[in-house]
Amino acid sequence: MILKNNCIFLVSLICYIFDANASSECKPRRTKYGLVCVCTATYCDYLENPQPTANNVVVVSTSKEGRRFAVSNLRFNTNDTNINTKTSLNISSEDLKSSAVVVDSRQTFAQLLIDAGERFSSRFPSNRPLKLRVNRSVEYQKITGFGGAFTGTVSHLLGLLEPNLQDHIYKSYYHQDGIGFNLLRTPIGGCDFDLAPWAYNEEPQNDPALSNFTKLDPRDEVKVKQLQRLKQVSSLESLKIMAATWSSPTWMKSNGKWTGLGLLKTEYYQAWADYHLRFIELMDAKNMPIWAISTGNEPLNGIAFFFFVHFMSLGWVPRNQAVWLNDFLGPTIRKSKFKDILIFGNDDQRYSFPAWFKDMNRTRLGVLDYLDGLAVHWYWDEMFAPTLIDLTAQILPGKIVLNTESCIGDKPWQTHGPELGSWERGEMYASSFLHNFQHSYNGWIDWNIILDEQGGPNYANNYVDAPVIVNATNRAEIYKQPIFYAMGHFSKFVPEGSVRIDAKILSASVEAVAFKRPDERIAVVLLNSGRIPMDVLLIDSVRGEIVINIPAQSWHTIVYN
Repeated sequence: MILKNNCIFLVSLICYIFDANASSECKPRRTKYGLVCVCTATYCDYLENPQPTANNVVVVSTSKEGRRFAVSNLRFNTNDTNINTKTSLNISSEDLKSSAVVVDSRQTFAQLLIDAGERFSSRFPSNRPLKLRVNRSVEYQKITGFGGAFTGTVSHLLGLLEPNLQDHIYKSYYHQDGIGFNLLRTPIGGCDFDLAPWAYNEEPQNDPALSNFTKLDPRDEVKVKQLQRLKQVSSLESLKIMAATWSSPTWMKSNGKWTGLGLLKTEYYQAWADYHLRFIELMDAKNMPIWAISTGNEPLNGIAFFFFVHFMSLGWVPRNQAVWLNDFLGPTIRKSKFKDILIFGNDDQRYSFPAWFKDMNRTRLGVLDYLDGLAVHWYWDEMFAPTLIDLTAQILPGKIVLNTESCIGDKPWQTHGPELGSWERGEMYASSFLHNFQHSYNGWIDWNIILDEQGGPNYANNYVDAPVIVNATNRAEIYKQPIFYAMGHFSKFVPEGSVRIDAKILSASVEAVAFKRPDERIAVVLLNSGRIPMDVLLIDSVRGEIVINIPAQSWHTIVYN
């Protein structure tokens, strides 16, 4: 009997791990700020990747009124234009009164005119739909992928949850029936989202041989086990891990402190390069290979912003970083067995682009040849246009451009921590994704994949929002926010290897970006930030036409052959 029961349990476990269980709907909950989808150990919402037939058009929709990944099936060149309007929750008209947040700088000053135009249009609606022209013969950048960060805080919160709920987090992000992430960013040593600042080889001090850096820290051992489980339940053959440092051990720094105005001492330039290689070697020994590293997280924090930044940082100026990359890090990696690991430069805000790289190249001509990619953070993007990245891509053609960190709640005028269920924050994400991909970005890595109700925990009391919030009080629920679905409208339907294609629409409140996927299907992401529904006439250069009615304040991904 015991053997029989064990066999039944094993079969059940195998089914749980490997059966995606197709689609399941959001279990909604109203909050002060909006709507979240609740997951427990026994239930979570998923969506099997829709597969359009020959003349079929699949429309996946999320709206402020309550839809989350609702699926509709339409056909080209027919009068069947209505998408699924089923909602999971009745919402009063009061919930629809708040205005959309617009983050693109070119729209900020026009918002009052847009709102006035929408009010006019709602009284005198036009019978002519907006025209969206998709030309698949005009191609732009290739997509590398999407992901999130696995910090010490994330690892700690996962450890508070029972295994089945942990699995729902992994699967929600990285399984194809989740939102299909393939990238992951993790710190080398500590970061601002940890329970305490730390680095490898803190002792002995003044030890360039790194004699105490011979194995992974127990905190990273836990992470490795969690990442192994993530890959297992998400059926991932490959996980692209980007690793980055926040600070060296304090004895390597000019000020001897975790934060403040502190640069790497020149006598430790080679040791700091060896530090990166040592981490790569130890992770590889655990069958957790590193795909890419960066030259260090937000180097300006240790130079210009140390009055405001109270967490681990290591300052760099371009000329010093050029010397370190050209003479130490670059040769150390390229002459090792891990010579094919990608190196990303800057890992800071886009207001430093492209000047940072010009200054580096003036210091060491040819140093930028060591860089495979450019790492960008999204903070302050509303004040600095994405054309800065276009200009950088023109100067440095062929480099992968990744957004490597993003979150909301970091600004003095914002709520520090989650606004649970905020549609406006989700719309900021959706709009930023769309605008950045209209330019030169190849992918996007968000910040912490989970945080608690306060937006932490961390030693710096640096509370922000996250796409998924863990109830750290009852430890029995997680909450998927609109931010999660905003990212998913891109990551789930635009897999690695997709190519952006031409998509044009003349509208201030309705915007679009289109991709040709490796399976030759087309994915169009369409945002309506306005407060009235709109008809959109999609004109594909190969397939023909279809009219789609899109509700107010909604996001849609359209997939067709």
